[in-house]
Amino acid sequence: MKRFITAALLAASTFLAASSGQATLITYQGILSGAAEVPAVVTPGTGSAVVVYDTVAHTLSISATFSGLIGRTTASHIHCCTTRTFAGNAGIATELPSFVGFPLSVTSGSYTDIHDLTLASSYNPAFVTANGGTLSGAEAALVAGLANGNAYLNIHTSFVGSGEIRAVLAPEPASIALMTAGLLGMGAARTRIRR
Repeated sequence: MKRFITAALLAASTFLAASSGQATLITYQGILSGAAEVPAVVTPGTGSAVVVYDTVAHTLSISATFSGLIGRTTASHIHCCTTRTFAGNAGIATELPSFVGFPLSVTSGSYTDIHDLTLASSYNPAFVTANGGTLSGAEAALVAGLANGNAYLNIHTSFVGSGEIRAVLAPEPASIALMTAGLLGMGAARTRIRR
């Protein structure tokens, strides 16, 4: 059932984008904290992350702010896909060793960039290999992971190499409403076709 819902949501967003000729932007957001790490990390570090997927341009806009870290930043990227929704650990999906331009060797900062998901440089090569060996397969897996709550943005530091703070990325309410409207529209169109 979960896979059906994910496929339906992706189909709905694709349907909306194709039918309107305009991009559908799906927003995911999360609060960066040590408590979200697995296992949890005791740290005053905090922040927020917003990731926006553009279904037509095939881009991922990433914005993050953070402060209060105990260690200095060593890397940041999106991990995908956990086996449990909003829980667990996963391999690195986006570029290595870190987002290009992410502030390193600091305890606070911000980052904003747009990643082109049609380029191999946007991914960890192992993530591409694990998802059919194609960029379209990697994009589909990452988008499904985001839609299912199986992806997170992680900030690694000298204090905790595996990650001092993370944000599990969840769809914002407006994006959920847009995807629901798309599903309803697809259902209505299908009903008209059957008659």
